[in-house]
Amino acid sequence: MDVESALDPSRRVRVGFPHHSQVGNASTATVYFELEPGMRVGLHRDSSEELLLILEGEGEATIGEETAVAQAGAVLTVPAMEPHDIRNIGAGKLRVLGFFSASTVVATFDEPVAPGGPQVFVIGAPIEIAAPLEEPVAA
Repeated sequence: MDVESALDPSRRVRVGFPHHSQVGNASTATVYFELEPGMRVGLHRDSSEELLLILEGEGEATIGEETAVAQAGAVLTVPAMEPHDIRNIGAGKLRVLGFFSASTVVATFDEPVAPGGPQVFVIGAPIEIAAPLEEPVAA
């Protein structure tokens, strides 16, 4: 699915979650996403640890207080609940495969994708769950 922010034109991502609890995984989930040049996912926190494998391209990853450039073949570790984001700084698509240590993952974004829109997404929920926060996450 394509996700584009109405509030921040640099937040545009094509994303899919092929493996999670609702398709039978007991303890892991995956995410696959693509970013066009200059685009980013958006600062967020996940409820479980995540490994990000850069399949193609070049990205600038921010994990907590650290920022580093990652190219194809790199594997990044994102601790559970650590704020993180990745931006495509290359000339072509950035393709990333992420592995979660839980089959159901709650992702909380610092900014909604639209005014009053959802900031919390549950991957692996029995039904699609996306909700706004009563109070936005402080930046």
